[in-house]
Amino acid sequence: MTAVIAATDAPTLFGGVHLGLLALTVALAVVVIWGLRRMRKPASREATVRVAGWVLLVLSVLYMVWLMLPANWDLERSLPLHYSDALRFIAAVALIWQPKWAIGISYYWGLTLNTQAILTPHPSFLVGPTVGFLFYWVLHIAVLLAPLALIWGLGHRPRWHEFAVAYCAALAWAALAMACNAMLGTNYAFLNGPPEGPSLIDVLGPWPIYVLWLAVLAAVVWALMTWPWTRRGQRRAARH
Repeated sequence: MTAVIAATDAPTLFGGVHLGLLALTVALAVVVIWGLRRMRKPASREATVRVAGWVLLVLSVLYMVWLMLPANWDLERSLPLHYSDALRFIAAVALIWQPKWAIGISYYWGLTLNTQAILTPHPSFLVGPTVGFLFYWVLHIAVLLAPLALIWGLGHRPRWHEFAVAYCAALAWAALAMACNAMLGTNYAFLNGPPEGPSLIDVLGPWPIYVLWLAVLAAVVWALMTWPWTRRGQRRAARH
């Protein structure tokens, strides 16, 4: 279906291809949460999530290798320095071994930073089906599904500690990406300039002002994403 749409529609944001991919993402999210909750045995849920993690890990390695092949090499995009590059491996770790730090980063980064790549992709990633198109969408959708499976499927609950870890990790990654950008003249993580296509960054002012706004927005939004879970825990404790 995607191949037919891609061949007939212009690659525009919220055009036919993009809306189809967004609808697919929503449908898969519902299926993942519903399917995990329908499984009566916790061992079955754990095994399913673990297998998904290994699949994600293998695909992430393959994509990284594919980007570094001589035919695909591009200094601006082949190095694994975007947030999504790190997030793919962290989400795989979260699914396979479920350490709290990885679950937290998957939750905060996966439902915000990664979502921007789904909502406002570069138009070139709406032309398919190609290997790059498939890798891009399969991996970004998978990284969105991972925290949904862990939080709403398995019942993990993020707390303020996970918020702090995810935020500090985001700042550390920003420092790494900006240092590499300064040395290489690149724009990984879009910290040295906005992306080519439309994005949230467009309304946050010029560089470097928008970088500061992104840091503030991340702190506020992630705190709001944490608060409901901590409130639930406090209410349960009060009942006992």
